[in-house]
This record gives sequence, C-alpha cells and structure tokens, in this order.
Amino acid sequence: MSVLKEAPQTVKPPEPRRLSLPIASLVGLAALITALGVGHLIAGFVGYNASPFVAVADFVIAHSPHAVVVWAERTLGTADKTVLKIGLAVVLVLFAVLAGQVSRRTPRGGQIVVVLLGIAGVAAVYERTDVGQLALLAPVVSLAASAFVFTWLHHYALPPAFDESRPPKGPTRRQVLSRGIGVAAGAGVAAVAGQVISGTGSADTSRAAVGPLVAARKAPPLPPDADFQKLGSPPFITPNSDFYRIDTAFVVPQVRTEEWNLKIHGLVNREVSFSYNDIRSRPLVEREITMTCVSNEVGGDLISTAKFIGVDLVDLLDAAGVQSGAEQMYATSIDGFTCSTPAKIALDPTRGAMLAIGMNGEPLPVEHGFPARIVIPGLYGYVSATKWVTSLEFAKWDDRQSYWLQRGWAEQAPIKTESRIDTAKVTSGKLRVAGTAWAQHIGIAKVEVRVDQGPWQPTTLSTEVNKDTWRMWWTDLAVPSGSHTVTVRATDQSGYTQTDQAAEPVPDGASGWHSVMVNA
Repeated sequence: MSVLKEAPQTVKPPEPRRLSLPIASLVGLAALITALGVGHLIAGFVGYNASPFVAVADFVIAHSPHAVVVWAERTLGTADKTVLKIGLAVVLVLFAVLAGQVSRRTPRGGQIVVVLLGIAGVAAVYERTDVGQLALLAPVVSLAASAFVFTWLHHYALPPAFDESRPPKGPTRRQVLSRGIGVAAGAGVAAVAGQVISGTGSADTSRAAVGPLVAARKAPPLPPDADFQKLGSPPFITPNSDFYRIDTAFVVPQVRTEEWNLKIHGLVNREVSFSYNDIRSRPLVEREITMTCVSNEVGGDLISTAKFIGVDLVDLLDAAGVQSGAEQMYATSIDGFTCSTPAKIALDPTRGAMLAIGMNGEPLPVEHGFPARIVIPGLYGYVSATKWVTSLEFAKWDDRQSYWLQRGWAEQAPIKTESRIDTAKVTSGKLRVAGTAWAQHIGIAKVEVRVDQGPWQPTTLSTEVNKDTWRMWWTDLAVPSGSHTVTVRATDQSGYTQTDQAAEPVPDGASGWHSVMVNA
C-alpha cells in the first residue's frame, strides 16, 4: 500500500521593505532644508555670501552661457534674479525628492545625491573672491548636517532588519512626519538666526555711520526748467529708490567702510591703495551724470540721472602713475564681477570720471555700490560703472577679458544718441507729446517729432544742465481725429542725427527711432 505524501507548501518570501513615496520624499526634503538652514546660520558668522544657496546662485550667474544671459535680460529684465531664486529652489527640491526616491530600500543612493550637492556648494564658495577661506565652513558643515539628517531620518523611518522574514515594526507615518517637520522647523530657526547675525554686521550699519557728505566743488543749482515733469517727462534727478539697477550680484554685497580699500596696480609705476577714510578726507566733487545700461531697448527706461559725490578718478590714477602701454582699466568688484574700461578714457582729465561714494546727497545706497563705485560719463555701464569696486588693474586688452567681453559685448561702448517718447495725449484739442533725449558727453542739440509719415517738426528743449546728462523735450501737435503714429529722433551737438536703423542691444547698444500709437 502506497502512502500519498502531501506536497510541500511554497512559502512566499516577504515583500521587500521600503519607504513609501511620500515618506521617501520627506526624508530628502528634510535633508535639503537642513543644508540650507545650517549653511545660512554658519554664513552669518563667516560671511553672508558663504551661504551655499547664495554661492551656487552666483556661480550660475557667472557661468551661464551668453545666449541664456541675453534671453534673461530681454525676457525677465530686472526680475531675473527673482526668477533665478525661484528656479534654483525648484531644482533643489527636485534633487531632494530624487534623493528620497532612489533610497526607498537603502539610504546609499540618496546619500550620494546629498554629497554631490554638498560638493557643488563647497566648490561654489571656494570660487568666490569676496569671502575668506574660513567661509568654507558654511558649505562643509551644511553638507555634514544634511548627510546626517538624511541618514538618521531614513533609519528611523525604515529601521535596519536583522531578520528579513520578521521585520521590526517601524514608526507610524505620523511619527515620521512629526520628526521631519521638527527638523525643518529647526533648520528654519537656524536660517533666521543666520540672517539676523548677518544683519548686525551689514553694510547698512556702516553706511549709517558715514554721516553727511559735503562736496568742496558743488554742482551748480539746477535751472527751473531742467525738466518738463509737469508735462510728462521724468524728473531731472532720479530718486535713489527709482534709479535703475542692473548687475550680476544675486545678493547685494555687504561691505563695511572699515573693511574696504581700493588697490590700483598692474601697468603702473607704483602700486597704491586707498582706504575709505583716504577717499573721504579728500576734497569731494559733485556732478550730475546720466547713466545708461547697454541692455536698454529703444524707448526703454534703463536710464537714470543722479548727483554723484566723490573724487576725480584721474587724481587717484596719477598717484599710481599709469604706464603708456596700458590699454584697459580692469576693474574688479568685491563679488568677483569684472569690467574693462578703455584706459585712455579713464585717464582723460576732461571726461569727469569719478570714484563715487555718495548719490543724491547721501552715501551710496548699498544696492548701488556702497562704499564706492566707478562712474564714467558717456560710456554704457558695463564698461564704466563697477559697483563695490576694490581693484583697478591696468593691462593690455589681451591680458584680461572681463565678464561681459567674455560674452561677446564690445570693448568700446560709447553711449549712442537716442530719444524716447514718455507721454503722448490729447490736451485742449491738441496732441501734447513729451519725452527725453540723451547723448552723454556730447550733448543734445535738437529733438524732432513727426506724425505718421509727415514732416519732422521741432520741439522745445529743456535747459541744458551739462553734456553728460539727459535733456527733456515737449511740443503740441495739431492732428486730425483718428489713430496716428508719433515718432521721435534727436540730433546731438556734433551734428549727428540718430539713425532709424534698428539694432539690438548686443554688442554695443540698441539704436532706432522710438514710436508710439495714439488716438486723437
């Protein structure tokens, strides 16, 4: 008699242990927030720009391809840095989520992502020229803290199993969420503390201590008809709060007067340095100067005028004895931005180039270059207006290539003769048109307007303040009812009439006639 044997039952192996998608993402995000918070806290002690987020953002700005830079300027304008902040934050969040997703079973994959991001932060801080070696503490500690939090929270959410067939009971989702939120809250407190600590040594405190700046050579009083603001033109002097701002600084550099100095070196007979007190103790000069950004489109508003207070740049350069072979003045900002100015213009005593320390009756605003900046009339800002300047090196053109020259912009950048229409409206049965024209260091001779394809008609000019400032204009036009195109053009004091040939800002400034549509 045969005995039937019962077939052995197949034991189903246990499901692999792994984190859920939401919990894995939480682990990565908690590590990211820790990195940013701790990095910002340490940066409060070693230098605000050592914050990994700030350093990486500036690295992106400094190394972006030329096409990307041009696109950002045209598309985003002055909002480019805000968009960069948002974009960088989104990218970091995606990497944090990725770190969690590749670590659902074991933390190793996420640890690699965290370390790679941390190394990027260390490299970005290492490259900066406006912080010392101690600043590397911020990204290094940030990396260590984020790696620790990632590993600790991962092990808490998914305890190591010594027996895969009998996994230990892990924490509930609520418990993991509670710890993750606790970590994020702690990192947020650290970030706020870092911000507060940075503020105690900020440039604002130093700026407030400067006191009034009194020019030994004051600019003449403005004539009463320097502008036609009541007719629609801008005020002749642009308030500091409205003055256009274009620069590459992701975060405004915080430079205190006692830490600032200007070095003049390179092709000079003697290297010299000036402290803020050295500059402040010299006889100060005040000048009205209109500044224009090369990115300004035809009819654009990236142009402003201020009363700058400072010293003649040529006097400082004479102290160094610039050699005849020097072709460019290579200026460097505290944040590493570089700018090339033709040496012959910087050395021209008739140009009126300044090392400015004041603007519109007060010390330079921090966002406009405090403690000191270069201002050279008649040149677009990218070759003449270095903010937070700390170094002027004289060199050949082949020796150095500055930030914008590396990106295809021109070496020589005289401001083009241009005009724009600021307002055009029907008043008392006539079309009143008003606007602005500029040809810095040459001066405006006349401004003309035309309706549709009609004849050019003269306008009334404001009183000229000096050849380095803009000039306002206005006129009343008799036009029939209906829709019309009003166009403006200016002629400078050399006899040149601005061209109607449209040109993009790259490589040496936009050109063309500005037109607006009106309904009479």
